[in-house]
Amino acid sequence: MRLAYLTLEGSREGQASYVHVHEIIKGLRRNGWDVKLFEPYYAGVDKPGLAVRLWKFLAVQVSMAWSFLKNGKPDVLYVRSHPFSWPSVMLAKALGVVVVSEVNGPYEDLFLAWPFTRRFSWMFVWLWRSQWRHSDALVTVTKGLVDWLKSQSVNELVFLIPNGADTEFFSPSAVVNPSAFSDFLPRFYAVFFGALARWQGVDTMLEAVKSPYWPQEVSLLVAGEGVEGHKVKMASQVYQRVLYLGRVSYRDIPGLVAGAVVSLCVKTRDAALVSTGLSPIKLFESLACGTPMIVSDISGQADLIREGDCGLVIPPEDPDALAKAVAYIYENPSERDRMSRAGRLLIETKHSWAIRADDTHRIIMMLLKKS
Repeated sequence: MRLAYLTLEGSREGQASYVHVHEIIKGLRRNGWDVKLFEPYYAGVDKPGLAVRLWKFLAVQVSMAWSFLKNGKPDVLYVRSHPFSWPSVMLAKALGVVVVSEVNGPYEDLFLAWPFTRRFSWMFVWLWRSQWRHSDALVTVTKGLVDWLKSQSVNELVFLIPNGADTEFFSPSAVVNPSAFSDFLPRFYAVFFGALARWQGVDTMLEAVKSPYWPQEVSLLVAGEGVEGHKVKMASQVYQRVLYLGRVSYRDIPGLVAGAVVSLCVKTRDAALVSTGLSPIKLFESLACGTPMIVSDISGQADLIREGDCGLVIPPEDPDALAKAVAYIYENPSERDRMSRAGRLLIETKHSWAIRADDTHRIIMMLLKKS
C-alpha cells in the first residue's frame, strides 16, 4: 500500500508540526504502508520570506506530481491541509486517488499569523473549502474543530484524531542532560516549553511569578523561542526565579519536563482558539513524562486534564490563579504523585502516537474499501 504525505509547512525537529507529521508516518509504516513524504526544504533558513515560501510550495508539488508520473499513482494522498495544496488535491482526485485532508485550525489561524491575507480571505477560504469538498474524508485534532468543519457543510466524513505523545521518548524516567543543564537547574521548577507566540500566555506566567501566591522555592523555567522571547529574557535579568533557556534541542526536552514540579500550558482567551479548542502536543508529552499540568480553561486541553484528573484547570489570563495552582501542586507532594501516575496512565492507554497512527490507518482502510 502506497501513501503520499504532503505538508507545505516546512518544519524542523522539535516543532509540533514536525512531531505530528513524523509520528503519524512512523505509525503508518508500522501498519504496512509505503509512505513518501513531500515537504518544502528551506536549507536552514528559520523564517523564509513569502516569495521563497511560494516558490517552495510550487516546487514540492511539482516534484510530487512528477513522482506520480514516474513511479505510478499512490493509493492515498494524505494532506496536511493548506490553501496552496489545492493543485495536488485536484490532481489526486483526477487520478482516482483517495484523499484525506488533515485540518489543524479554522480560517482565522491564517489571518492571525499573516494579517495581510485577510484582504484576500475570499480566495483562501475558497481554496480550503474546495479541497475539503473534494477530499474523501477530513481528520482534525479537537472536538471543536470537528463541529466547526461540519458547520461548513463541505464534507460529511469528519474524524477526530487528537495529538499524542511518544511514550518511550517522553517518560518519567527521562533524565536531564548533565552536560547542558545540571550546573544551574533549580531543584524545584515549573516548566514551559514551545514556541513563544502571543497566545501562549507569557504575560500570565511572568506576572504569576511576581504574585504573592507563587511559592518562593519554585522557579519558572522557559525553553523556546518566538516573538515573546524578549519578555522572558528581560524578566530573567530582573527576577532570579525566572530562567530562560532559549531554544533547546528536542532530545533534551523530556529530561527537563520529567524533572519539573509542573508543566504549564496557559494559553490566552483568543477567540479563534476558544471557538475550536486546543490539542497542544506539549500537553500529551508532559503527561507522558508523569508531570502534572496546569492549563487554561479552553476546550480540548481542559477536557483532557479533567478526563485524567492529572492537573489543574484555571481561568485564562489569571496570574494569581496560576500562582495558586503552582503552589497547590508543589505543597502537596502526595497529590502531585497521584496526578503524575494518572497522567502517565492516560497517555499510555488512550493517547500515544501509536494509537493515533492506528486510528489513522483504520480510517484510510475504510475509505479504500468504499472507493
